[in-house]
Amino acid sequence: MQMYTARFFSTKLGRAALASIGAMLALNCFALTQQIQAAPQVLASSAAITGELA
Repeated sequence: MQMYTARFFSTKLGRAALASIGAMLALNCFALTQQIQAAPQVLASSAAITGELA
C-alpha cells in the first residue's frame, strides 16, 4: 500500500501534510541553530564552591 504518491500530494490533504512536514523541519533547524550558537552557561552553586555535601 503506497499512501505517499504524487496523487496523494496533489490533494488538499497531501499539500497540508507537506506544509506540516516543512514547518516541522524548519522549526527543528531553528532550534538546532539556537542551541549551537548559545554559549554554555555553567553556574557554580555555593555548595560546589565550599565543598559541602548534600
